[in-house]
Amino acid sequence: MASLLLPTPPPLTSFYHRSTLSSSSSSSSSSSSSSLQFHPRFSFSSFPSLSQTPTKRSISLRTFAFDSSDSKVQQPEQKEGAIDGENVRISDEDYPSGDFEFQPITGWRNFLVKVKMLIAFPWERVRKGSVLTMKLRGEISDQAKSSFSPGLSLPQICENFLKAAYDPRISGVYLHIDGLRCGWGKVEEIRRHILNFKKSGKFVVAYVPTCQEKEYYLACACEEIYAPPSAYFSLFGLSVQASFLRGVLDNIGIEPQVERIGKYKSAGDQLARRTMTDENCEMLTALLDNIYANWLDKVSSAKGKGRKDIENFINEGVYQVDKLKEEGLISNVMYDDEVTAMLKERLGVKAKKDLPTVDYRRYSRVRKSTVGISGGKELIAIIRASGSISRVKGQFSFSRSGIVAEEFIEKIRTVRKSKQYKAAIIRIDSPGGDALASDLMWREIRLLAASKPVIASMSDVAASGGYYMAMGTDAIVAESLTLTGSIGVVTGKFNLGKLYEKIGFTKEIISRGRYAELVAADQRSFRPDEAELFAKSAQNAYKQFRDKAALSRSMTVDKMEEVAQGRVWTGKDAASHGLVDAIGGLSRAIAIAKLKANIPQEKEVTVVELSRSNPSLPEILLGAGSSLTGVETTLKELLQGLTFSDGVQARMDGIIFRSLEGFPNSNPILSIIIDYLSSL
Repeated sequence: MASLLLPTPPPLTSFYHRSTLSSSSSSSSSSSSSSLQFHPRFSFSSFPSLSQTPTKRSISLRTFAFDSSDSKVQQPEQKEGAIDGENVRISDEDYPSGDFEFQPITGWRNFLVKVKMLIAFPWERVRKGSVLTMKLRGEISDQAKSSFSPGLSLPQICENFLKAAYDPRISGVYLHIDGLRCGWGKVEEIRRHILNFKKSGKFVVAYVPTCQEKEYYLACACEEIYAPPSAYFSLFGLSVQASFLRGVLDNIGIEPQVERIGKYKSAGDQLARRTMTDENCEMLTALLDNIYANWLDKVSSAKGKGRKDIENFINEGVYQVDKLKEEGLISNVMYDDEVTAMLKERLGVKAKKDLPTVDYRRYSRVRKSTVGISGGKELIAIIRASGSISRVKGQFSFSRSGIVAEEFIEKIRTVRKSKQYKAAIIRIDSPGGDALASDLMWREIRLLAASKPVIASMSDVAASGGYYMAMGTDAIVAESLTLTGSIGVVTGKFNLGKLYEKIGFTKEIISRGRYAELVAADQRSFRPDEAELFAKSAQNAYKQFRDKAALSRSMTVDKMEEVAQGRVWTGKDAASHGLVDAIGGLSRAIAIAKLKANIPQEKEVTVVELSRSNPSLPEILLGAGSSLTGVETTLKELLQGLTFSDGVQARMDGIIFRSLEGFPNSNPILSIIIDYLSSL
């Protein structure tokens, strides 16, 4: 079965290359004052969801207000071992793979595990022979959540698979996979842990009542796949669409004035254009081809079929469940109760008795030490950064989603000052956000990297401001389908003059200073001198971003320019162009951190989560509503009117990667409007 992780390389001489901060880079970082928004807005999902209410902020039609001071970044100096002005970097195959190796707990340790289970807390007790059940549905957060927080957490899902592999009380795993709303990076990480769990010799069974490409991608990693006779299967392929609002804006009297730097930087196109640019079409086609090819390769390998056979099957447009069984794509057609009865028979449970199970939420409360998984004395810190980037927390913001630079920097400084942490991992799942905030975090990450190894681990997306953060680390690890790069800028404003005339609204401005009305005068277009200043300031911001990327990645500016220009890459392509160092998940990032910190690969380390936050009051209420009364959906709708922040999806320009079968109740125009209002 194919795996993204590469084979473990021969032993390497341990060394750690640490880039020092020159005075020039320091001054360039501190002098950056751009308020430009970096937003690679992509969503890789089976269908667009309108259930996710965007962040509520005070709305201004000056969508991309921009101000920047001049700042220059010197070219990286030629160092020993450099070729054509570039430092020699370790190639992907020379990094440790971080592959999971299952080693049964035996002897004295096994006895200690049994004793721990006898004296375990009540909430950690599990009946022997139990089946771990997990419903993988909806959104999956990359943040470590508390027991009160509703929804699924990727760290907890992965930890549950690890614990279940070693837990002698767990006989196997029964997954309900249904309607995933997350990116391919998270899907790949979960799939990797399914394959790792199978190394324990225990069974893992999937039940799929509705199934599109992402759901099947996960399910095919399991030993058996079951579906009810009425299951909705839509394995019809992937498509990409781009929607444009320019015609709508013209009809209501709004003129968007957008300045973008980078021929592939498509943010703003859906406001300013009516059709897709050739460069954007090229970029999206490449992304779609990468995703589709990866899906075909992994599915064909998992099912023991030829790649062409799977592709031909997709092109037949098969939706009948019986046909899927005939082709060997699912194990059998069975209802959930029939699968449960089959598992009871397999485990020797009497027909009149219930199948012993433990669900995701309850099993998440079992500590790793209870099942014999112990860490070492060496500590590695993990700081998670998920959501859009802002510099400070809003005054009325109750939700904990999103990256607040002030809070993130505080965690970075804590790790830098502490001697107990031997290395740090920055786990990034962000489409970007405020440029100044991104730059300030980049600076702090560089300072941390000057004192100890820092590795970036990318999840679904780490683009624009998200990539800005990652490029300050010593090494970048991404999934093969992570969306990253997008080194470009876009800024602009709306001219609302005609709209104001239609509705009878008038506005007068008294100003002092030649450019005082640059963004304040939304009732008219730019004057020629204002347009020139606006364009120059955007160009200056792009040069800062590009030059710092070149410095951080030890490239010449000319070579960085070739891969920048606002282009979004998959992790696999980014690695081939020098933007990413290795392909893999969090386990590989930990292995690379151990290498750079001179910790032997066979030695256990303790990974410390620094981003696990206490739940907010809305989260506690949501958790209680879900657990006690089952009114989570209704309660969440009420709370969304009271809270001012919510989970932010990684999107770009309302361009949606989706299956051909769309969500019937979605409104693409409304989706785009919601998408843009969330960034105001």
